[in-house]
Amino acid sequence: MTTKQIFNTSRQTPIRQTLRNNLTTPEQKLWARIRNKQLGVRFRRQYGIDRYVVDFYCPELALVIELDGNSHYEEGAQDYDEVRDAYMESLGLRVLRFTNLDVMNNIEGVLVEIYRFVGKA
Repeated sequence: MTTKQIFNTSRQTPIRQTLRNNLTTPEQKLWARIRNKQLGVRFRRQYGIDRYVVDFYCPELALVIELDGNSHYEEGAQDYDEVRDAYMESLGLRVLRFTNLDVMNNIEGVLVEIYRFVGKA
């Protein structure tokens, strides 16, 4: 019996590279604060999980962090996010979502929320 590879599949490599090379300002701001184990665990950015690419992922904690910009409030986007989150949770992953405004206007509050989860591990 073979198991399907779902993490960072090679077919997603060009998409992940493009996204990593074109981080949004909120993604850059959060990445600057969570990279290099600044919270005690390693995060990866623009990480592939099956057909999705998540903004940030911590394998050690099975934690996905998503930043929601304006596109997440367009028609149908919230339904898509709910399906995506449910899929992540079906894999045993926890999803934390923050808005771009949260990151830009209250980065310390965002970090406190992430650290609360990191501290529970």
